[in-house]
Formats: sequence, structure tokens, C-alpha cells
Amino acid sequence: MRIERYFAHIQSIIETCPVVQTFSITYDKRSTYEGYIHGEIIFADESCLHLREFVDVEAGVDRLTYVYQYMSVVQALVFRYDNTGHHRKFKLSTYPHHKHDGSEDKVIAAPAPELATVLQEIQTLMTLPA
Repeated sequence: MRIERYFAHIQSIIETCPVVQTFSITYDKRSTYEGYIHGEIIFADESCLHLREFVDVEAGVDRLTYVYQYMSVVQALVFRYDNTGHHRKFKLSTYPHHKHDGSEDKVIAAPAPELATVLQEIQTLMTLPA
């Protein structure tokens, strides 16, 4: 697949998510198959997802680096998925993929999610009773 097709796929996922209020995403084509995506998505409750992906789609979708950081309306970390290789000490089964669950210090094993899965998790969190 070409990078433009992947960009269109990401755009469609965001546009069809029912809890998205607004978004600002930048797509940076680096080559025929590589690209960088970054931006933020604001949800109906004013919470925010910051996202970054550097992706190669020549032989399938390979997200070389990614960060999906979800922040509450008061800018508190709800969760962050990333594949930064700085948590080797935790001996995570999914290393370097991991999730910060509620704080920088609570690091748990987590496979690399796709953006659609992250948006579904956010939608579920938004519909839970407070």
C-alpha cells in the first residue's frame, strides 16, 4: 500500500468516531511508503488524545514508533501507549510496547494497539458512570 492510502485510512477512522468533537492532524509523507502522523483529537467531554506515528506501509503496516497519549479534561494522564524502549527493567512480555495506566510510573505490558482500538477504549471510558 502507498502511504497516502494509510493516511486516508487514519483520517476515516477519526472522522467516523462518534465521540470526536474536533481534531487537528498533520500527515507528512516521507517517501512512497513512509510517513509521519501527529496531532490531537478533542472529544465530546473535552478530553484529548495526542498521537504520533512513524509508519512504513511497504510490506504491511509497520508502526516504527508510536505514541497515543490520552489526557483528561484537567490534563491528567489517563493512559499512554508507546513503544519507546526505556522500560526494559520491568521485563514486560510485550517489550518495547507498553501502556502507562493512569500515571507515568504505572507501566504495564500491552501489545501495540491500532488507533481504532485506542478510540474505542476512549469511547468506552467516556460512557462509564462517573
